[in-house]
Amino acid sequence: MNVIAYILLPIFLLIGFLIGRYLLAKVGRSKLRKAEEQAEELLKEARREAERLKKSKILEAKDEWYRQKQRFEQETRQRRSELNRLERQIAAREANMDRRADLLKKQEKDLARLRSEILAREKELESKKQELEQLIEQETKKLEEISGLTQEEAKQRLIDEMIEKARNEAAQIIKDIRDQARVTAHREAKEMIIQAIQKTAIHHAVETTVSVVHLPNDEMKGRIIGREGRNIRSFEMATGVEVIVDDTPEVVLLSCFDPIRRETAKIALEKLISDGRIHPGRIEDVVEKAREEMEERIIEVGEQAVLETGIHGIHFELVKALGRLKYRTSYGQNVLQHSIEVAHLAGHMASELGLDPMLAKRAGLLHDIGKGVQKSSDQNAAELGVELVKRYGEGPVVQNTIASFGGDVPIISPIVVLVQAANHISIYRPGARRETLEEYVQRLRKLEELAQEFEGVKRAFAIQAGREIRIIVDPEKVDDSTADQLAIDVANRIKDELKYPGQIKVTVIREFRVVDYAK
Repeated sequence: MNVIAYILLPIFLLIGFLIGRYLLAKVGRSKLRKAEEQAEELLKEARREAERLKKSKILEAKDEWYRQKQRFEQETRQRRSELNRLERQIAAREANMDRRADLLKKQEKDLARLRSEILAREKELESKKQELEQLIEQETKKLEEISGLTQEEAKQRLIDEMIEKARNEAAQIIKDIRDQARVTAHREAKEMIIQAIQKTAIHHAVETTVSVVHLPNDEMKGRIIGREGRNIRSFEMATGVEVIVDDTPEVVLLSCFDPIRRETAKIALEKLISDGRIHPGRIEDVVEKAREEMEERIIEVGEQAVLETGIHGIHFELVKALGRLKYRTSYGQNVLQHSIEVAHLAGHMASELGLDPMLAKRAGLLHDIGKGVQKSSDQNAAELGVELVKRYGEGPVVQNTIASFGGDVPIISPIVVLVQAANHISIYRPGARRETLEEYVQRLRKLEELAQEFEGVKRAFAIQAGREIRIIVDPEKVDDSTADQLAIDVANRIKDELKYPGQIKVTVIREFRVVDYAK
């Protein structure tokens, strides 16, 4: 049994081993298949992931290439634009230099031609002067021979005859004056009384062309002037008013013939002084605000004039034009005060005559309204006034009153005559008018208007009491060479068309300014 057992045991072990090997092989193949399948899936997933990453990287590479391409093209365009701009500048400068050279050559030729013409004319005039002196001497000798009198004797006889004739005419005039005085003595006495009353009852301020601005201390003068004078130049350019800084302590002067422009500059300078920030950019902002404030003041002055005369229902634009009359003078007389005075006089006379006093006041107050919108001395103030009141609803009597001051027109109401009489009482009483200031202001206005007629001129300011005209031009329309020629043309026209003492300096300012905003 033990032998059989020993024989069967290895057999059974071998059979068990084979069976185990078979079972292990079967299980291994199953796991192997599963592993292969899993490996295949992982491989497919890896391929898909790799493909996706590949596409992503390709897209990123394309985006980066496109951005680099756009940046390169932009830089290329900028450089090309800069090169084109530089080329244009160089071409423009070359053209300007060529034009300037041609202009200089032409001026040299003209000067040489003029010099030769002047010399020839001087010789011709000298010869004609000698011939004329000889002719005068010959004619004088002939006249002395014909009359039998010397030149001095003939002159004395003529003087004696003229003196005798003047005495006879003077005697006749004196007689006529005495006869007329007897007839009109009562009327003349009344007019003299009215003139005396008007002279003592109405106050008229003396108009000047200078305003005084007080400073907190003398250090403020240096801040107003600025480094190398840039602040004072910017202020004068923005306002058209000359700033005078002298040794007077804590005071600067503003000089300008235009009262509105001068008052605007005074408001702006006082604001800058109180604020303390004075530089070119701030100056322009403050001047613009001062102009707005000046407009408000003009409206307030007009409303005050309407309130003072007790007139109602006047249009806003007419009130505004009345306010501007405060800053207008006529032969040294303030036009607004004159208009208020005429309104009161006309109203009183209308009441005495049984006419409508309010209508007379209205016509008297508005009789010079055209001067409030008059922009140049060439415009007819009466025509402008008629057009203005007609546009804003004033009646025919007011229109006829204004028109009667501009020429011969049919008078439709006695009120028109009353306003004319009141106007004469106001302006012709002793001391009411001064012609010197009016002529001075008209000359300076004409100087500015003349400069503004040239093409490319934006603004023109007469400063230094009319001894200088500053012209600000549009830099896009006027280049450097044209600016030179503009100064020459303006100076020549001033010589031809204006009468003035001394000399007038013509300054052309061409400033190129670029503005952009960071958003």
